[in-house]
Amino acid sequence: MSNTSDPSPRIPGHPSSQVSRRAFLGGTLAAAAVGIGLSACASPIAAGLTGSKINPGTVDYWNLFGGGDGVRMQAMEAGFQATHKDIGLQSVTLAWGNPYYTKLSLATLGAQPPNVAISHLTRMKTLVAANLLQELHPEDLARHGMSADKFNRRAWNNGLVDRRIYAIPLDTHPFVCFYNTQVCKKAGLLDAQGKLKPIQGEAAFLNALTRAKQASGQYGAVIAITNEVATPWRVFQTLYSQLGGQVLADDGRRVVLDDAKATRALKLLASLNTRGLIPGSMDYQGSIALFAGGKAAFFFQGEWEITTFQTAKTPFGMAPFPNILGGTYAVQADSHTFVLPKNPKQNRADLDRALTFVRSMLDQSGTWAKGGHVPAWLPYRNSPDYEKLTPQSNYASSVDFAVYDPQAWYSGSGSDFETIVGGTVGAVIAGQLQPAAGIAQMRSKLQVLARTNPPT
Repeated sequence: MSNTSDPSPRIPGHPSSQVSRRAFLGGTLAAAAVGIGLSACASPIAAGLTGSKINPGTVDYWNLFGGGDGVRMQAMEAGFQATHKDIGLQSVTLAWGNPYYTKLSLATLGAQPPNVAISHLTRMKTLVAANLLQELHPEDLARHGMSADKFNRRAWNNGLVDRRIYAIPLDTHPFVCFYNTQVCKKAGLLDAQGKLKPIQGEAAFLNALTRAKQASGQYGAVIAITNEVATPWRVFQTLYSQLGGQVLADDGRRVVLDDAKATRALKLLASLNTRGLIPGSMDYQGSIALFAGGKAAFFFQGEWEITTFQTAKTPFGMAPFPNILGGTYAVQADSHTFVLPKNPKQNRADLDRALTFVRSMLDQSGTWAKGGHVPAWLPYRNSPDYEKLTPQSNYASSVDFAVYDPQAWYSGSGSDFETIVGGTVGAVIAGQLQPAAGIAQMRSKLQVLARTNPPT
């Protein structure tokens, strides 16, 4: 985009509306704050800004769910339409990550937002800081049977901003431990019920992986580290948090890496490679194939890969990621939340239709839970039906110890923060960097962002 002297530049793909230069620049900066800059203008923003004309009485819903999540969400949308024939639904699925948040930001600044959208909890507060989300008032939620006591407390409380409600959590998706039941049985790691015996502490963890390596004939575990930043970040955040470590403070304005705690976590991860317990080079798809083929007893990843291994007919179970380094259990996680972008045209009827849709999605948490995500909606989470859903319910308790990405304008799911830390951790695991050099690299790169004023 080039500079222009036109005092009221048009939003790309938005020929019928004009905004002031201040509003236009605000939209640009808001897009940057959620992780992407002006280069996004090369993408088909117009489709994300206007879409097709929404008929009165219709809920316009944006999400970023593909794969198995997308199939389940479509089923839930069909469930809503079947039970609410008086309300239309227009659902749009956009590309995961920065493209999605950019289009959502620009659509909201262009006064053409959806009625309801999905946001990761770790990206939601940046949208609030950019003044893009409307506050949700308890009395409005109460009309639709929603209140704080009906949601997982950790997910709900982490979504509050200055004690105000801006998001309704759908789930929590924690970092978990997949285990091959055949290999683990051979290694003597299962109990009488065929479930993984508890693994507590570093020595027990290394012992379990060593026995698993002998049983599999190849590796004890597999972690995706090649051309992948999210997984190394998740495993590091889990171990580092078990030690009580924090990376950022003051909304990202300070980097507070604890060298001793970070070193301990990184040395353990690097030792898994040097001991031959994990592959020293492995991409995401390769890690899935290795575990599915029985060449590793453990697979450390988000719980969303459950459908992959069910489809592959892999003999597997799932458990919370072990408490390895700390006395206080902690595990990295994020949550999908429903948010209502600000819309000056919204009236009471629009709000109630949007909240009716959200409530319908929560009531269908059983469908969503089959994909592995732990439901935040307690009426289902605490039900006998969910208790019977295995292996999903086997790791549900871990969400009460969820650690979310630190708050900063450059942090959150798929952010620059995760790229910096995850990329560095991956290099340490692979043996390309020593832990001390990795910590120095993380601190140096994060301090550049910490010293940069938020774009909004």
